[in-house]
Amino acid sequence: MKNITDIIEQYLKAILEKDDGAIEIKRNEVAERFQCVPSQINYVINTRFTMERGYAVESKRGGGGYIRIYQIQLHSKKDVLDHALQMLGQSASYGVVEDVMYMLLKEEIVTEREARMLLAGVSRAVLDSTLPEADYWRAKIVHSMIETLYYR
Repeated sequence: MKNITDIIEQYLKAILEKDDGAIEIKRNEVAERFQCVPSQINYVINTRFTMERGYAVESKRGGGGYIRIYQIQLHSKKDVLDHALQMLGQSASYGVVEDVMYMLLKEEIVTEREARMLLAGVSRAVLDSTLPEADYWRAKIVHSMIETLYYR
């Protein structure tokens, strides 16, 4: 059974597909539609519609406020890989790597199998050390793997 977060994400993505990759919503209206608190809508947008996942979000607060979600269109494989490396930086949590793999998978640069293998290789269980050190090595490993994709 899907949770409310997954359902709201699917709803917003379905609207994005129909509206050529850009939508404008009112948080309270979406919350009312799904009978949840408006902060649940914020959570979905902040975790499921990130730059790493290929989205840009802007909002205006107040009575006539809105939230705009745009699907980012990267022009080439090189642009996608450059963006992935930029998102990783010098240190990356497992969650950031998951988002980067999601983007590479969505752009069909890696297969689902390759993404799962990479995630397994940089998991918390494998990089069993202090957090700052694990995040440093995780970023370094993923950087190296992504760099090989430039020449695939």
